[in-house]
Amino acid sequence: MADASTVWSLAGATTEVVDLEGGLLVPGFQDAHVHPVVGGALMLGCDLGGRSTAEGCLAVVAQYAKDHPDAAWLRGGGWSMDSFPGGTPTRAMLDAVVPDRPVLLTNRDGHGAWANTRALDLAGVDRHTPDPADGRIEREPDGAPAGTLHEGAVELVARHMPVATPDEAYAGLLAAQEYLFSLGVTGWQDAMIGAFPGNPDNFDVYLRAAREGSLLARVVGALWWDRERGLEQLPELAERRRTGQVGRFNATSVKIMQDGVAENFTAGMLEPYLDGCGCPTANSGLSFVEPALLTEAVCALDRSGFQVHFHALGDRAVREALDALAAARTANGVNDNRHHMAHLQVVHPDDIGRFAGLEVAANIQALWAAHEPQMDELTIPFLGPERAALQYPFGDLRRAGARLVAGSDWSVSSPNPLWGIHVAVNRTVPPQESPGAAYAPFYPEQALSLAEALTAYTAGSAWVNHLDDVTGTIEEGKCADLVVLDRDPFAGPSQEIANARVRRTYIDGRLVFAATD
Repeated sequence: MADASTVWSLAGATTEVVDLEGGLLVPGFQDAHVHPVVGGALMLGCDLGGRSTAEGCLAVVAQYAKDHPDAAWLRGGGWSMDSFPGGTPTRAMLDAVVPDRPVLLTNRDGHGAWANTRALDLAGVDRHTPDPADGRIEREPDGAPAGTLHEGAVELVARHMPVATPDEAYAGLLAAQEYLFSLGVTGWQDAMIGAFPGNPDNFDVYLRAAREGSLLARVVGALWWDRERGLEQLPELAERRRTGQVGRFNATSVKIMQDGVAENFTAGMLEPYLDGCGCPTANSGLSFVEPALLTEAVCALDRSGFQVHFHALGDRAVREALDALAAARTANGVNDNRHHMAHLQVVHPDDIGRFAGLEVAANIQALWAAHEPQMDELTIPFLGPERAALQYPFGDLRRAGARLVAGSDWSVSSPNPLWGIHVAVNRTVPPQESPGAAYAPFYPEQALSLAEALTAYTAGSAWVNHLDDVTGTIEEGKCADLVVLDRDPFAGPSQEIANARVRRTYIDGRLVFAATD
């Protein structure tokens, strides 16, 4: 390590000298699982993020409708399940503020949506509409749709909604990039590259930004695996990879969503969910890709040199994904594809050690590993205490030798890496996220050290993005992707980590964000 005099000797007449003023210089954060085009579009649309009550959400919808009288559909989202009784808002609530135009608002986790009566009627969804195989319609006592749609049921309405224009999606990407720079995020893996109801193909959005030079961040794109199809989509994915490597965008990963989420009982579990009385139900969640096909697909993708990026939340989904990766290793041998598994809410103890053995990275969304209303009211009662204690086992994974990488899943939750790091270390929500609330630490034996959490968000995510040779650490020969924090989190108590703020963000030595206060 060079001493101060050596560093000063390298400064010339044109060298910019930045006084850290007691702050800390760290490598640029990299978000290993994020949805910037969706997040940016929400910022520019009917954004319910940050609203903690039904009344607050409805006030935003009413104001948005007033401000956009010519919008044929009102679209947006960001509402949280814990803002509504049972986690399921109703069409009657929306009808009270927007009775004459269709409204469809996705929830913050992207696994459900809230529709008004007009939208349901236009889509032909009524009491006679069956639940799709990969989703569920919440219903009123007579069977009529109540207004909340889960998983694949969202598409019943979304496919009737006008698709955002390419220019709107492009504006969303640029707005998201600016926001992420303000949080010190200099690169990411977009976990959902493809065309989706209500949105144009973000593959083309990224290619436009890369060709025009407006994409400054380093981005890996995870191409969407269509769970309604099989191996016939492999040539299409290979062609997208061939044409999808432009500038700082590289579409070299494939995203497989193996299950849903625990809050709506679609995360794939080894044992059934409990009901409100604590008794086992007949529901153990969903496996979106049948395990035999999953194994066949993962073996083929691995053989073709793709990285596989899994959404695996429940313990059954985690095991199915690990089994598929084990089969791929047996079939194809060891390689450098760097597969990873995101979310990992419930991991069976028997599977903890398999991550290191298979060299599968654990992609953690640490902000979720805390007590808060959605966890305490909509998750733990339906998992039961024994299974709830298996949630977000970051410490166990690290002790077993797993490589940790980190992401936010924004727009599901805040993309602020410092907040995620705060929760990983303290296992409590940042005070900014839940002002005035006091919660006990969430299974504190699974906490990480500050160094481990920071490394996951820098060197770890750089590794999973195959960018570790040029980013992720501050050392000679690497790109100057750097972040200046306004304080040194290592110098204060861990409970104050989330108070740190980004003062400056650089990419390749170019200043892309500077705080104004």
